[in-house]
Amino acid sequence: MTETKKSFRSGFVTIVGRPNVGKSTLLNALIGEKVAIVSSRPQTTRSRMMGILTEPDYQIVFLDTPGIHQPRTQLGEYMMKSVQEAMDGMDGLLMLVDVTAVTDRDIAVAKEMAGKRCPRVLALNKIDLRSREALLEVIGRFADLGFDAIIPISAKTGDGLEELKTELVRRLPEGPHYFPDDMVTDQPERVICAELIREKALMHLRDEVPHGIGVEIMAIRPVRDDLTEIHATIYCERDAHKGIIIGRGGSMLRTIGSEAREDIERLLDRHVSLQLWVKVRPDWRNKPGDLHNLGYDQA
Repeated sequence: MTETKKSFRSGFVTIVGRPNVGKSTLLNALIGEKVAIVSSRPQTTRSRMMGILTEPDYQIVFLDTPGIHQPRTQLGEYMMKSVQEAMDGMDGLLMLVDVTAVTDRDIAVAKEMAGKRCPRVLALNKIDLRSREALLEVIGRFADLGFDAIIPISAKTGDGLEELKTELVRRLPEGPHYFPDDMVTDQPERVICAELIREKALMHLRDEVPHGIGVEIMAIRPVRDDLTEIHATIYCERDAHKGIIIGRGGSMLRTIGSEAREDIERLLDRHVSLQLWVKVRPDWRNKPGDLHNLGYDQA
């Protein structure tokens, strides 16, 4: 008797939510590799990031988006435009909420997302930081909004992620392999290297500096088979910020460079010589030319 071949499911699932709810942490946890930078700062993700999860009977192409917020700069407008573009033609929507900090704005965004014409799953993140009673209260606030499933999870500990994947897969259509099995992101090495440098800057700099940080990779040159030289410029908006980024005797810049180099070496699987410079570009977040040069295209 001939066995019936199991159908293959695939599709594009957009991850949305307010700033700092853990979208990038969740993407990395689902994929099993670091494809998006993570920090405790809101609005860390500035562009749409793709993460590809492939298993024998399915492929989910996740689109991680910037946190939904009211833009105040042209960079902010670009970020919100990238959210809308990521929702065009999606096969599923995954909204993420931080159960430790639910606001009326979360409810308003959830109501809007529950009206999308595609499968809609709500993931309640950071359940490791809330009691069962508090979690049940949060679930009650979202229960009647119209999501197809509500899954409590912890992107940090992994709790609930298998159930989340199961819910997403069962709602995907039958489809093709969109990407090769070993591909986990569509981001070029140059972009990921710039993001890793920005991540380390976000980790170490004062509150007033990070939103004005941009990173441009000026050159990536192989020196030997096992050594690559990378030149990168960190842009900031004020002279005072330049001094903070460099630090006393260059100490802060060395810390950022050393930690970024370690991550880049893991990414490229070779030794890296990372050279960093800091330059001031006043109000670059509102200048189309600067946004374009830093990869935030407005077209």
